[in-house]
Amino acid sequence: MKATFAAGCFWHVEYLLGRTPGVTSTRVGYTGGTVPSPTYQDVCGDATGHAEAVQVEFDPDRISYEKLLDIFWNNHNPTTSNRQGPDIGSQYRSAIFCHDDSQMEAARRSREAVAQMHDRPIVTEIRMAEPFYEAESYHQKYIEKQRKW
Repeated sequence: MKATFAAGCFWHVEYLLGRTPGVTSTRVGYTGGTVPSPTYQDVCGDATGHAEAVQVEFDPDRISYEKLLDIFWNNHNPTTSNRQGPDIGSQYRSAIFCHDDSQMEAARRSREAVAQMHDRPIVTEIRMAEPFYEAESYHQKYIEKQRKW
């Protein structure tokens, strides 16, 4: 099965999810925008509408979509609009891109539960998945590549 999340810089999110048992593959890229086949430079310009995102393949017999949602919520701040840590711009927004109606329902339920734990509104957008454009090869598994020295 497939899941797609945006939670700031895609390097951290990919590293975190890639180490999660039950996740069988990850790839970073851009989704949720209006420009076909954007490049990193395009997206960094904050004019394409894309979010830096991670698309994961996972084995539902080993990890549930709900558990992936828990990891997503617990590893970024869903109350800051267009920002995660030092990264600022709509490309760093918090978003869940759902691949079917059951993911949409689960994501909405989880957002409601997370909202109960925060004193500020949750700004995470939840919408159906759109075309996903894989990022340039040097972005794939970026943190793992940096740690191989």
